[in-house]
Amino acid sequence: MKAVIIEEFGGPEKLKLANVPDPQPGQGEVLVRMRACALNHLDFWVRSGIPAYKIRLPHILGCDVAGEIAALGAGVSGFKTGQRVAVSPGRSCLKCEFCLAGRDNLCADYGIIGAQGGAGGYAEYIVVPEQYLLPVPDALSFEQAAAYPLTFLTAWHMLITLGGLNPDKTALILGAGSGIGVAGVQVAKLAGARVIAVSTSEEKLKKSKQLGADQTIHSPPQDITKQVIRLTGGKMVDVVFEHVGPVTFEAALKSMKAGGRLITCGATTGPSVTIDLRFVFSRQYQILGSKMGTLAEMRQVARLVAEGKLRPIVDRIFPLAQARQAQEYLAEKKQFGKVVLSA
Repeated sequence: MKAVIIEEFGGPEKLKLANVPDPQPGQGEVLVRMRACALNHLDFWVRSGIPAYKIRLPHILGCDVAGEIAALGAGVSGFKTGQRVAVSPGRSCLKCEFCLAGRDNLCADYGIIGAQGGAGGYAEYIVVPEQYLLPVPDALSFEQAAAYPLTFLTAWHMLITLGGLNPDKTALILGAGSGIGVAGVQVAKLAGARVIAVSTSEEKLKKSKQLGADQTIHSPPQDITKQVIRLTGGKMVDVVFEHVGPVTFEAALKSMKAGGRLITCGATTGPSVTIDLRFVFSRQYQILGSKMGTLAEMRQVARLVAEGKLRPIVDRIFPLAQARQAQEYLAEKKQFGKVVLSA
């Protein structure tokens, strides 16, 4: 089969289209014919070789996959060939105390396909254990089906499970035009919360309002904390949806009311931030880290997408052979929603 591989770490120029052996499904596994694979910033981090992701080279990137079942391994009974499916990107041992308690994203062996969870979706075929398959309704395109698993799962875990959003609360969604930001706006609005979206792009903020954002902050040039004070009448926000890092972290922290929760899942602008601990203890802030979500949450998100209550947004589609161009486009941060490869 054809696959885009990395044989050494570095920039997008290290992506190489190659012929590799077709994977074969084993016991309890299926072979999925990839029709669409969405890009994530995680692809950049793995490609660059940061120590957190220990992989063997050559490696196939790609966390978000949708396609058709091409073949069934022994013992598979819940699916059939030709069926349209998306793939839950998380992998865990399924037998430790966390997995047995339904908190599988805390498993010591937790990984993500295309990173530490095996070969990813920048390929014509991928082998998937049966329990990680998500049925895709006919009304959803393969590109849309690939555009939701990682980001919407992460947003759900951050805002619903950890953030406890409800109609009485206000959420500040940073980087609202990114793939994760688009998911965050929708999940927060589905919870009935008041949503304040933040972006560097006025055009992306207009689109955020179309997705349900109640108010917006164009930063820069606007000051995030001052605008939150103005928009909330000084009441501030209950939950901050943070994935940007040092560029916005301090302002976001100061935008919360007493007892507020800042939940972070990423560090797009860098790994280190400065925190004034006096704000943290005097205002009794909670700063929570979040990584993906549970398999049960993933299935719940899939149902909401199938029902049309959450809507994947695809910005642009590239053929598999143009994976380098797709990553370069995503790195420019001009997209609204997801960038997707097709095959």
